[in-house]
Amino acid sequence: MFLFLANFASAQTQLQLNLMPMPASVQPGPGELPINQSFSVAVTGNHDASLDGEVQRFETQLSRQTGIPFRPKPGATPALTIHADHGREAVQKLGEDESYELTVADSGAKLTAPTTLGAMRGLQTFLQLVQITPTGFAAPAVTIKDQPRFAWRGLLIDVSRHFIPLDVLKRNIDGMAAVKMNVLHWHLSDDQGFRVESKKFPKLTQAGSDGQFYTQDEIRGFINYAYDRGIRVMPEFDMPGHTRSWYLGYPELSSGAGPYTLEGGGIDPIMDPTRESTYKFLEKFIAEMAKLFPDAYFHIGGDEVDGKQWDANPKIQEFIHAHNMKNNQDLQAYFNQRLEKIVSKNHKTMVGWDEILHPDLPKTIVVQSWRGQASLAAAAKQGYRGLLSYGYYLDLMWPAARHYAIDPMADDAATLTPEEKKLILGGESCQWAEWVTPENIDSHIWPRNAVIAERLWSSAEVKDTASMYARMNAVRYELEWLGLTHNSARTEMLQRMAGNGDITALRVLADVVEPVKDYNRWDDAKGPIDFHAPLTRMIDAVNPESDTARRFTDLVQTFAQSGCKDQAAEAQIRGYLTTWRDNDARLHPVLEQSVLLKEDAPLSQSLSALGAAGLQALDYLDKHQTAPDSWKTQQLAAIDQAKTRQADMLLMVVAPVQQLVEASTIQHN
Repeated sequence: MFLFLANFASAQTQLQLNLMPMPASVQPGPGELPINQSFSVAVTGNHDASLDGEVQRFETQLSRQTGIPFRPKPGATPALTIHADHGREAVQKLGEDESYELTVADSGAKLTAPTTLGAMRGLQTFLQLVQITPTGFAAPAVTIKDQPRFAWRGLLIDVSRHFIPLDVLKRNIDGMAAVKMNVLHWHLSDDQGFRVESKKFPKLTQAGSDGQFYTQDEIRGFINYAYDRGIRVMPEFDMPGHTRSWYLGYPELSSGAGPYTLEGGGIDPIMDPTRESTYKFLEKFIAEMAKLFPDAYFHIGGDEVDGKQWDANPKIQEFIHAHNMKNNQDLQAYFNQRLEKIVSKNHKTMVGWDEILHPDLPKTIVVQSWRGQASLAAAAKQGYRGLLSYGYYLDLMWPAARHYAIDPMADDAATLTPEEKKLILGGESCQWAEWVTPENIDSHIWPRNAVIAERLWSSAEVKDTASMYARMNAVRYELEWLGLTHNSARTEMLQRMAGNGDITALRVLADVVEPVKDYNRWDDAKGPIDFHAPLTRMIDAVNPESDTARRFTDLVQTFAQSGCKDQAAEAQIRGYLTTWRDNDARLHPVLEQSVLLKEDAPLSQSLSALGAAGLQALDYLDKHQTAPDSWKTQQLAAIDQAKTRQADMLLMVVAPVQQLVEASTIQHN
């Protein structure tokens, strides 16, 4: 009950504090701690290099956020005192204590934690507390007691389809640390590229990477970078499917004859699990990678195995029958059993996607579910630990609210016994790289990833959507201070499309569209995707979720609920509609002169028509007139046209404009 009341109290201050993820307990106090040039930090208790480095980054970040160069006076009482009882593990482990307590008063702040890792989490909370006030920057007085709900809070980044340089990955590590995520799941190989230097098998990158890969020294440095920020790095080498890039250098691993190219086409290639030479190769490869990646967990993929090559290979079919296997699933289970023994021999725990679940595998493995809580619960009932990724696929372009509504413990998982629930370790968001480059990957991950971080850290009771959006938008700008480019890159990409012209009108259009959802963009891809083609269309620049459309929708809802009498809401609605009605005339010359923008002309015209329709509807409502049926029919036809995808994008203000049109056709007294 105490925790519930504490959470209730925290809910009353969420909008003011803008904390994300929301701590377990927040108790506001009177006053505030000024942040001025004399601000300083003192560390007592356990000292280790990890915490010392974090304090230095904290001070740099705080100075950047506030613009204040700190010059503490010698001998002055520190504004923030940090005390950690114990240091960190040399290799970060699942379940390390990340709890902390933070007390801020007008006289100073104190951060205490059982471990330096917990102290690092508390410093990120302190950064989020700092706000501009009428008298300067300050942190409000508050007492916070915090710990994560789940021990595993990850982000998968795919670097195989489009190679992502280390500097881009590092700034995303900084973003993960800011919202208390603790695992980077590094998807390092797939059909389109093998991205890790292997000294035992150099042709993996010589032939299978287009020259874009990470050296082993670079990987060691990157792992250290992540460790310093409290983030584990788990590698994934997907097998036996999604392995075309392996075969350019080592075709003998394949179940088919080839030849193979990174561009793909034809039957999806798959490893041959019937040859002993395959396992001899994997013995050497996994041993090498196990030494390179210190984390205790090793991901072997195992998803979406297309068995056509197995079906077409007489020797493989003979092997299946000789071993009394029923189907390809049994053959994959045999492969996974062999693979698990190799992984275990190298002192690692095997992780794989849903498809690896099989009763012949030991209970030590971890199953990552992309299929949903039912699959997650089924694994737990059989005694297997699991992670949820269903609902957290960032590349599907879902709105933040939809990700936020997915909980690892909901639906089928809610019916598990207490012991079975302990087997659910947490979850991971996923950024697959079919449609991202180093230029736009940040905007596909952030700020939506912050709400998934909250779902995995905070209490399940923290679920108010309005509060979430308010706090997410605050975090959006804080993340830019870390060097992430989710806001700035869009401006640069729009400027490229428009040339040297004014992008004001182009931004108006970009603000109200979103990319098509799920895998619908694949519909227009004729054959295999060209992963060397530039991603320079408007769909590649626009945000996955339109803040403008969401605000406009809320305004229309407010207006409708007032009986169409809220004059303040109507004034704002008219402002939006007028801008949209007039925007096409301003934007048309820009669209015509750019080959990158010509396909967007129908969207611009549809937006103008929506603006005009909405304004006419408001005029009818203001005059208490019922709109003619003929006008309604004409407008609804235009609205239906505006609902269709154009240039792989969707106009997100169609529904609220339709609501206005339909409201104007109701009989008014």
